[in-house]
Amino acid sequence: MKKSVGSLMVLAFVAAVLPMTAQAESLDLQLKVDTLTKEVNDLKGAVKKIEDKSLGKWLTIGGDYRFRVDSLHGQTAAYTDPNKMFTNVGNLLQSEAFSLGSANGSLGMPAGQALAAFMTFGNTMKKTTTYAGALSFLNPVTNPLAGALGTLAPYGAVDADKPSNETLYTNKFGLELHAKASQNVTVNVKLDMYKSFGSQNDDATTGNYFADRVGVFDGTLGHTPSDSALNVDRAYATWSNIADQPVWFSVGRRPSTNGAPTNLKLNNERPGNGGTPALLVDYAFDGMTVGYAPDIDALPGAYAKICYGRGYDSGIKVSSNNLKDTDMLGVAVIPVDTDPLRVWLQWNRGYNIFDFPVMSNTAFGNTAPSTNLGDIDWFGAGAMSTLKNVGPGNLNLFADFGLSVTRPNDNVSGQAGFQGLMTGSFFSPEAPTSKTGWAAFAGVRYDLPSKTKLGFEYNHGSKDWITFTPASDDMWTSKVGTRGNVYEPYIIQELDLKPISSYLSKTFFKIGYQYYDFEYTGSNNWVGAPVKISDISNNMMMMAPVKTAHDVYATFEVKF
Repeated sequence: MKKSVGSLMVLAFVAAVLPMTAQAESLDLQLKVDTLTKEVNDLKGAVKKIEDKSLGKWLTIGGDYRFRVDSLHGQTAAYTDPNKMFTNVGNLLQSEAFSLGSANGSLGMPAGQALAAFMTFGNTMKKTTTYAGALSFLNPVTNPLAGALGTLAPYGAVDADKPSNETLYTNKFGLELHAKASQNVTVNVKLDMYKSFGSQNDDATTGNYFADRVGVFDGTLGHTPSDSALNVDRAYATWSNIADQPVWFSVGRRPSTNGAPTNLKLNNERPGNGGTPALLVDYAFDGMTVGYAPDIDALPGAYAKICYGRGYDSGIKVSSNNLKDTDMLGVAVIPVDTDPLRVWLQWNRGYNIFDFPVMSNTAFGNTAPSTNLGDIDWFGAGAMSTLKNVGPGNLNLFADFGLSVTRPNDNVSGQAGFQGLMTGSFFSPEAPTSKTGWAAFAGVRYDLPSKTKLGFEYNHGSKDWITFTPASDDMWTSKVGTRGNVYEPYIIQELDLKPISSYLSKTFFKIGYQYYDFEYTGSNNWVGAPVKISDISNNMMMMAPVKTAHDVYATFEVKF
C-alpha cells in the first residue's frame, strides 16, 4: 500500500513538472525564433541599403557609336566673292606700290596712297554697324573708294562649279550618364565626339556654302564633325515633384537637340518632355526650364513648360563693347503625349540676335559677334502618331508647321558688307523691314516585323524662312532651314540580336538619300536678304550660292 502511494506521488510530480518543462522549452524556442527573425530582417535592411547605394541603383550608363559614309555632290551658280576680291585687289595694290612708287595705279591715284586708302577702307567697313553709317560710308562724295567698287568686282569673280566629296567617312561616339543624386533630383550628362576620318578639324566637311556649316561653334559642338575631343553636349540637373506637385525645374546645358520628329529617322525613342520641336530649334543651349504636367483625363500626358537659353554672353561691358547678350525664350504646350498621338505647340523668341558666332573657319576667316541685329519670333504646331497593325507592320507619321517673323533694328553687320537681319546685300544696305517666312515638314516611317523600317521625309521653306537648327544631323546644311525643297527616303535594318547592356540596346544599318532643291539663297542664314537662285548674275555674296545638292549616305550604328 505504501509502495502504491509513493508511485502515485512520483507520477503526480512528473505530470506536474513535464508541462512546465515543455512550456519553458517552448518559450526558449520562441525567443530564439524571434531573435533569428530580427537578425534576418536587420540583414535584409543592411543588404537593401547596400543595394540602394550600389552603382546600378543610382547610376545608369549608356551611349551610342556611329560610322557614317557620305557621298556629296552639288552645283553652284557663278557669283562674286568679296573676300577674294579684297585679297586680289590688296595684292595688286601692294605690287603696284612696290613697282610704281608714286605713279598712279589701278585706282587712278598714287599706288602707295591707294594701298593705304584701301586698308583704311576695309578696317572702317568692318567697324560700321548702323544703317546710317553704312550709307555714309558708301557715299562716293565722302569716300572716293566707294565709287570704285563696281570696277573691283571682277577681281572676285567665281565661276559656277560642281563641288563634291565622293567618300566622306565620319566617326561619332556618345556617352550618356544618368544619376539619381537624391530624392526627386537627377543629373543627366551626354558627351560626344564627332570627327572625319583623317582630320582633326572641320575642313573635310565644311566649305564656303552655308552659314551653319562654315565652322563649328558653341551650339553645334559635337553635332558637326570637328575633332576627337569628347565634348559636353548635355549636362543638366532636374528637380521633380516640387512641393509634391507635378512641377519640375531643370538647369544646365539643355537637351535641345535631336527633338521630335527627327527621332524617327535617327531611330531613337521619343525625346520626352525635355525635347524641342526640331523644325524650330536644334541648338545646344545653356539654360533652364520650369514645367508643369497636370493629370487631366481628357488630355493624357499633357504638360507645358517655359524655357530660357543663352546663345551668346557678350562679356564685361566697357566703352568699346556695346554688344548685348543673345537670349532665347520659349513656351511649349503639349496637350497630348501618348504612344498613339503626340501634339505640340511652340513659341520662341530670340533676343538680340548676333551677326556671326564665335568660330574658326577657313571660308572667310575667324569670326565673332560685332553687333546685334534684332529679334526673331518663331511659332510652331505639329503632331506625330503611331498606327499599329497597319498591314503587317506599324505606321509612324508626322506633320509640322513653322512660322518665322523677324524684328530688325537699325544695325547692319560690317563684317557682312552692311547686311542686316534678313535685309540688304553686300555693299547694298537696306532699311530694316520685318520679314515673315514659313516652313512645312512631313514624313512617314513604316516598321515591318522583320525589323526593317522604310521612311520618307519632305520639307519646304519659303523665301524668308529662317530657323535655329544648326545642330541638325545633316551634312550639307540643316535641311529644315532650306529655302526650297528637300526630299529624303531612307531604310533602317535592325539586326535581330539579343540586347545585353540595356533593353533599349540596338544595332542597325541605315541607307538614305537627300536631294536639296534650293529656290533662294541664304538657307540657315539670317544675315542678308534672300536672292532667287534663277536671278543670280555674278552677285556679290559671302557664300557660294548652291542651286542643288545631293547626299547619298550609309551608317552602321550601335546604341547601348
